Amino acid sequence: MYRIGELASQCDIKADTLRFYEKHGLLAPSSRSESGYRLYTKEDASRLRFILRAKAVGFTLNEISELLSIELDKANWACADVKGMVDNKLGQVEAKIAELTQFANSLQSLSNACCGGPDSAEHCSILEALESEDKQLNARNETAHNGHHHAPK
Repeated sequence: MYRIGELASQCDIKADTLRFYEKHGLLAPSSRSESGYRLYTKEDASRLRFILRAKAVGFTLNEISELLSIELDKANWACADVKGMVDNKLGQVEAKIAELTQFANSLQSLSNACCGGPDSAEHCSILEALESEDKQLNARNETAHNGHHHAPK
């Protein structure tokens, strides 16, 4: 049996993290000592490592809870169910990467357009580009509100 600090140390996390997982129903101590300390078994330690590995690859607490449910009742689930969860998460990550790549490309274009010199920012190409985009967006919104529906350029 492990006390909370021992298990936390063994898994290189803080005791507060164990309490957090307990609060969210992912982990519970198997028992408590006479003085009220949480006590964990080797099975609890294995469950905690499962949680930490799932968290490390990007699963949310709700998704980890679902994975734990499957882990506890493997006979009533198919590999396809687990693969579906992983493929769904992979799709989310790939979409986020695409979004971040677009952000990076836009920021790189803004940075490339600016001289970065010591002169006043009155004619800064970055600010002008952001103002220009804002004016284009406002013009599109005004056109849409006036009942004109033109395709954006």
